[in-house]
Amino acid sequence: MKIITCIAPVNIATIKYWGKRDTELILPLNDSISVTLSTDQMHSKTTVAIDPDFKSDRMWLNGKEQSVDNPRFAQCLKEIRRRVQDKHGDIADWKFHICSENNFPTAAGLASSAAGYACLVYALAKVSGISEVRDVSLVARRGSGSACRSVWGGFVRWQAGVRPDGADSLAEQLYPAEHWPPVRVLVLVVSDSKKKIGSTSGMQESVKTSKLLAHRVERVLPDRIANMIEAIGRKDFATFADLTMQDSNQFHAVCLDTYPPIVYMNEVSHAIVDFVHKYNQLANQVKVAYTFDAGPNACLFVLEPDVADVIAHLRHLFPPTEHSAANYVRGIPVVQHVQLHKDIQPLGTPYEKGQLKYIIHTKVGDGPRVLTDDNEHLLTPDGLPKCFI
Repeated sequence: MKIITCIAPVNIATIKYWGKRDTELILPLNDSISVTLSTDQMHSKTTVAIDPDFKSDRMWLNGKEQSVDNPRFAQCLKEIRRRVQDKHGDIADWKFHICSENNFPTAAGLASSAAGYACLVYALAKVSGISEVRDVSLVARRGSGSACRSVWGGFVRWQAGVRPDGADSLAEQLYPAEHWPPVRVLVLVVSDSKKKIGSTSGMQESVKTSKLLAHRVERVLPDRIANMIEAIGRKDFATFADLTMQDSNQFHAVCLDTYPPIVYMNEVSHAIVDFVHKYNQLANQVKVAYTFDAGPNACLFVLEPDVADVIAHLRHLFPPTEHSAANYVRGIPVVQHVQLHKDIQPLGTPYEKGQLKYIIHTKVGDGPRVLTDDNEHLLTPDGLPKCFI
């Protein structure tokens, strides 16, 4: 038996991908740009074992066995096996046992599928002797479109491509994580429940019914993408922040323009948007940017010197319950003793305790990696999940 364990990161899109030109191959209507988050705070972890004695492919996710007939999962296995056949034909018929878990809420709009499929394909590739990042990105896209971005660290662009077979639709790194060290990310968990409308079905309805989506793709995004790449290159936070918030707003406007409308943000989400704009007005400069994917949870971009102040004001406006107070801020440690703004009233009246569940403080990070400690394996030497022992 060959066995390997990997972790892969979450990525947060600053220029969103929404809508496919080919649903089977998962080819997007537009390019997108994302920021890869550090695996130290948020990651998917996957162990893959391959053995000639395994009778069938098996998969466990967060302790529960999953059907291997899932079309996207099956497609990833098929694509990996096709590449193995070309390079290592002697193991092409061996079966896989796969065990995966996330250390953050799954299917809650926090890019769990991106991290999960990136980790799955990366681990499959490594255990099968496939080393090309291009192959990993192309195959990961077949599982979840945005997963192709999570195979890179730092600041990443997913090229939509033009070829009908999708061979040019893959991600490339714009800048490594070290390019802009002060950038920090605050993940604001409003809800850790599974979202009601999945991204796949939501996109399909938007493509069918939203005229705003067509306008966005044709008229807005080409310049916005170019401006975003330039802002990241110059480390121009104000421009980066403005473009990020504008694109988040337009994405959710497309969801509302879909018929029937799709609503991912809730009252607390909108309160966070309001907080960010008021905070920036009080500071008389752009210090915080928000972005929301397909869910109510927010990701805030902040420069490191401003993190403690922003969290202190968030804690004032969205206070934790007595039960959650001690674990309200997670991830990278933050100095808690910050004096609130002398004119805090414009930020609004504090909300009821517990409206914001918790905050994860993280930063820009690297792509997937192999874990070298055998104790990290999620599978036993028999190829079964350790959680079953």
